[in-house]
Amino acid sequence: MRYRRLGTSGLQLSALSFGAWLTFGNQVPRGECRNLVAAAWDHGITFFDNAEGYASGEAEKVMGDVIADLRLPRDGYCVSSKVFFGSAQDPRPTQRGLSRKHVHDACHAALRRLRVDALDLYFCHRPDPDTPVEETVWAMDALIRQGKVLYWGTSEWPAQLIREAHRVARAHHLHPPTMEQPQYNLLHRERVELEYAPLYAELGLGTTTFSPLASGLLTGKYAAQNAEEPARLEREGMSWLRRIVVGDPGERRLERARRFAEAARMLGHPPATLAIAWCLRNPHVSSVILGASRVEQLLENLQALELLERVGDTEWQQVEAAVA
Repeated sequence: MRYRRLGTSGLQLSALSFGAWLTFGNQVPRGECRNLVAAAWDHGITFFDNAEGYASGEAEKVMGDVIADLRLPRDGYCVSSKVFFGSAQDPRPTQRGLSRKHVHDACHAALRRLRVDALDLYFCHRPDPDTPVEETVWAMDALIRQGKVLYWGTSEWPAQLIREAHRVARAHHLHPPTMEQPQYNLLHRERVELEYAPLYAELGLGTTTFSPLASGLLTGKYAAQNAEEPARLEREGMSWLRRIVVGDPGERRLERARRFAEAARMLGHPPATLAIAWCLRNPHVSSVILGASRVEQLLENLQALELLERVGDTEWQQVEAAVA
């Protein structure tokens, strides 16, 4: 495993991390969740990502139970949560968003579910148009000063709002956001590579990126010409994700994904592993969050680190040309 600094902070995270989105507390049995976390730990993963909204809080409960059962040393791993969507099935106004109250309540609920005394990383899961940025910055700073949170950041925030949060923090001598968690893959790259580009040096921003396989589109396990989609997108209740991932047919995302899979096979590499290795090439990516429902799948994805060492510039140029 490789380890990378979280932006310009002193915290080092495993370059590949493990997340619970769409799997823990919902699709994957608890025993297999234990096996996944154990395999991740055994292969050097030290960052485990979660959120209050994943399976309405059940994902955090399962992860907390599993980590406690495995008796992982608390000073050897980092765990995160995210606040915005709430964990209630039908949230009231005070049970979601980024108000001081919900940020406070959600943090303490996450601590109980994950069975820890402090969250290493705490993300504002989306911008909240109903709450002033200043209120959220003060709320996060209070949690840090109380020892409940070590680093706070954002997820899918526009660059101007991240700058505004830093401006507020500087003006009042508060802790600014350290990191951002955006989607980043071969089919979704503009925000990380263009919009955030000035922030890496300007603010020391770190990134923990998610969806390196575009929710399965980059695995090559479908035939675009037959309009077949990966199994995850075909499951009941996944129509919302299908709309986000596939998008407007005019974007030709399925066709681009098919061309990438063909290029990967011509180069002799598994498409999924190559897609993850591509994300790791970006020096501004602190950690790539992996999702898996089977240990075999996780172990295959972990091979991206070894593949990164073997793929040369000429091969990467062929990959870029395939998805252009």
